[in-house]
Amino acid sequence: MSNLPIFNVAGSAMQAQSVRLSTIASNLANADSVSGDPDAVFRAKQPVFSAEAVAGKPELSGVQVTEVTESTAAPIKRYEPGHPLADGEGYVYAPAIDPVAQMVDLISASRGYQANVEVFNTAKELAMATLNMGK
Repeated sequence: MSNLPIFNVAGSAMQAQSVRLSTIASNLANADSVSGDPDAVFRAKQPVFSAEAVAGKPELSGVQVTEVTESTAAPIKRYEPGHPLADGEGYVYAPAIDPVAQMVDLISASRGYQANVEVFNTAKELAMATLNMGK
């Protein structure tokens, strides 16, 4: 841990956004996957964030990922009797993932991560400027 808690706050936010980016990438990678069993279909994942006191100071809150939840949305049922994974009735099941919404979430997570990188870099520059004041 740093003596300057801003690094811990920005670092926790960058770590949380990194988990968010990874879950979105997983959702997008599996958006076109199908299964012959509705219970075996990929379920979209979403991280759940919560505030976390930094360095034992409740007035300084970072963020942590408390869990990664799975979507409860019903899979999309498509009639494709020629598909090798089709069930006995000719249906395949695809995850209920909206790629456009996932891309919007991806952009939001990316910008959140970038903003925290800027906070981290600005705090570093200010700390260095403070140390160089006596020269």
